[in-house]
Amino acid sequence: MNHDRYDDTYIRAILSEVRTIAIVGASANAARPSYFVMKYLSERGYRVFPVNPGQAGKTVAGLTFVATLADVPEPIDMVDVFRAPEHVPAVVDEVLKLDPLPKVLWTQLGVRNDEAAAKAEAAGLKVVMNRCPKIEYGRLSGEIGWTGVNSRTISSRKPLRLGEGVQRLSIAPRGPKSS
Repeated sequence: MNHDRYDDTYIRAILSEVRTIAIVGASANAARPSYFVMKYLSERGYRVFPVNPGQAGKTVAGLTFVATLADVPEPIDMVDVFRAPEHVPAVVDEVLKLDPLPKVLWTQLGVRNDEAAAKAEAAGLKVVMNRCPKIEYGRLSGEIGWTGVNSRTISSRKPLRLGEGVQRLSIAPRGPKSS
């Protein structure tokens, strides 16, 4: 697969299908991007498991850190990697030891390792690199438009709300067409 560009349908399908996400390299520091991502995804209904051996056992934002992917107490649908590109092959090796295998390997903005991606794809995983699921969810749901960002997504349909608050929208297909 070409990892220079992803169709919105590919990203939307991934974010719609996964329910459990392990975030490798998650931080307990509220000023770090990985903290924002794990909190945001958790608030959007995903079961999020922060993975960081230095924080194992600690609970932050209602989420309990585990030391390794093998310590996640249930099957993982997606592994989101907040580690430098040179660490991705080791993460893929850890992912490929899981049973059942996750469906998706996702690496964060600035993280790309084509060899590790090829290995994951050869094992049957979908791969997204150099993207942020928080940003993609916000863009595809329309939430990011509240801040004036062009989401590149146009629809005449009213977005579906996800719980309370004006900025909590669902990534699910939008409501009925307005007349």
